[in-house]
Amino acid sequence: MRAPSRRIPLFPLPLVLFPGAPLPLHIFEPRYRQLLTDCMSGDQRFGIVFRPEGVPERELPPGHVGCVARVESAETLPDGRSNVLVVGERRFEIERMLTGAAPYHEAMVRDFDDADDATAEDLAPLGARVRDLFARVGRAARTLADEREALPELPDEAAALSFAVAALIDLDAARRQRLLASRSPAGRLRDLEAILGGALGTLELRAAVHTRAKGNGHGPHDDDDDDET
Repeated sequence: MRAPSRRIPLFPLPLVLFPGAPLPLHIFEPRYRQLLTDCMSGDQRFGIVFRPEGVPERELPPGHVGCVARVESAETLPDGRSNVLVVGERRFEIERMLTGAAPYHEAMVRDFDDADDATAEDLAPLGARVRDLFARVGRAARTLADEREALPELPDEAAALSFAVAALIDLDAARRQRLLASRSPAGRLRDLEAILGGALGTLELRAAVHTRAKGNGHGPHDDDDDDET
């Protein structure tokens, strides 16, 4: 049985919001100021959809997948602009764009959920590999950036894990959109495993060179060896 359709305000952007991911927004256009005002007086939710370059906002096609954004905080500036933090919730697909009195876009949408293609037990080994790859890539990237912050904690559940990792790694918007529109947690995790695995070797090698260069060519135990001679 298909989910019932509903009407929501839309904010087309050249980016992708994933379920569970935070996203800061700077709202300055009058139409989206009005959208924010209307949302804050209601359930504090609107839809964010990726708009590919060259596609007019009103021509986003039926079936295009977006994500509900819930406003976590909003700061209105003296000139009417706002700094907003939203968090992604459930995905949806556009049924049709609407024409109405609001200055911003609205659409009829339906919830867009995963297909039950694997059990939690089936997905556990794949999730563990993605989690390990993310940790190794993250450590190498932080070494190259001379950062000491701990890596973010990742959720346990496979679908949430796939979205969390996708939100945290460097991907172009089109690839992010393909991940958002995938109904398969296993498929998303396999894609992420390939992406992270492909980047790992180069990043770890660069991180090792960077660490050695910072030590002027000395390895971690060179000083100890010098002390013993």
